[in-house]
Amino acid sequence: MPEMTPLGPRDPDRAGPYELLGRLGAGGQGVVYLGREQQAGFVAVKMINLDLHHNPRAKAQFAKEIAAARRVAPFCTAQILFADVDSDPPYVVSEYIEGPTLQRHVREYGPVTGNALHRLAVGTATALAAIHQSDVVHCDLKPDNVVLGADGARVIDFGIARALDVTETMTSRIMGTAPYMAPERFRDDEVGPASDVFAWAATIAFAAAGRPPFGTGTVVAVMNRVLHDPPDLAGLSGPLSELVGQCLDKDHRARPPAEQVLLRLLGHTPHAGAPVPIQTALRAGTDAAATQLVPRQPTAYQPTTHEPTGQPPTAYQATGQPPTAYQPASYQATAPSPTTYRPAAQGPARDTWSRRLRRQYADAWGISAAIFLGAAGGAAGYVATTAATTAAAVGAMTFVVVYGVRLLVATALPGAAAPAAPAPDGSGAAPTPDRGGPTAHPGA
Repeated sequence: MPEMTPLGPRDPDRAGPYELLGRLGAGGQGVVYLGREQQAGFVAVKMINLDLHHNPRAKAQFAKEIAAARRVAPFCTAQILFADVDSDPPYVVSEYIEGPTLQRHVREYGPVTGNALHRLAVGTATALAAIHQSDVVHCDLKPDNVVLGADGARVIDFGIARALDVTETMTSRIMGTAPYMAPERFRDDEVGPASDVFAWAATIAFAAAGRPPFGTGTVVAVMNRVLHDPPDLAGLSGPLSELVGQCLDKDHRARPPAEQVLLRLLGHTPHAGAPVPIQTALRAGTDAAATQLVPRQPTAYQPTTHEPTGQPPTAYQATGQPPTAYQPASYQATAPSPTTYRPAAQGPARDTWSRRLRRQYADAWGISAAIFLGAAGGAAGYVATTAATTAAAVGAMTFVVVYGVRLLVATALPGAAAPAAPAPDGSGAAPTPDRGGPTAHPGA
């Protein structure tokens, strides 16, 4: 069963026809849930932190960007299957890819080296070329948005950041992650494919060295280094180091396009012989990036037209089985080979008093209410006695009593129990029990 955390009391249990089984992760864009639609298998459902109901123009633009992202061919990407911009909140459904993100893998097992690094570079460049071929800009390519699946690296969340970016201004919200944002992003220039190429190079440099090429720290500090300092390309050498360095050029006009990046990784030299058709390059990149034998993509790609009608999306086989487990040994650099990421199957959890107590004791709303009432009690005590020590004692006592009573009442109510995990074979009842930053493996 995929790793996830249980749904909380404020989490929805459905998104349209999709049953939500648990949380995969959360970030600035929204919350990602593991979903399932009848026979369609597992999907990733991203609830977007955006109110479109009072801005028809932004809503239309958001829908246009998502529609473009759905046309991206499935070369080393997680396909977007469906989106509902009329829902509150809007949500995007994508193919679910099981496996750790590149961010998590590097954090736990160290930098990627050798052939594994080359396959990673080819796979992510293939995805970027496919995305740009459909006139889509990712806008948020980073290690968190590269999932190391069983058949190689997959790029996720393409198009969503761009769709959000068209509804926000740079003065109100910066869409992106500073160490992987191109200089023109900080200058409020127009974002285009060259910005994604910069982010790709920064991601590969991170994979090779275990740290971003412009370091970490505050947004202002990182922004200054991105704008003025040369990148740190430790861990890279040879042609790959030269290519990554060119892609990190401060001038977006000097960076090669994604298609040229892919061709150079595949051994094609610029201006040598007849041009290679983009579909041929994408198929070759997909094959070269694979960590195991996978079916070749069809020559004439037909985009999926999946709508939630109770039938499985094009990208899924209705097996009812969990997705293939990621085999991390293919990406191992220097650390010992880790075990599979598939968590052990768990039976449904009993709704015991102790479980409810653990779930309720740190509830933010309960603590806030107790603090407020404690402050009110302290103020009342001070008015009555004008003694600060007495007022403090009254306030503290009020807080303890209110919080204790709320905790006992909430724990005694069995309705606060978290739903049980679905059975590993996909036929179970309800959800089971994220990884910070690098976890969510949405296809979107």
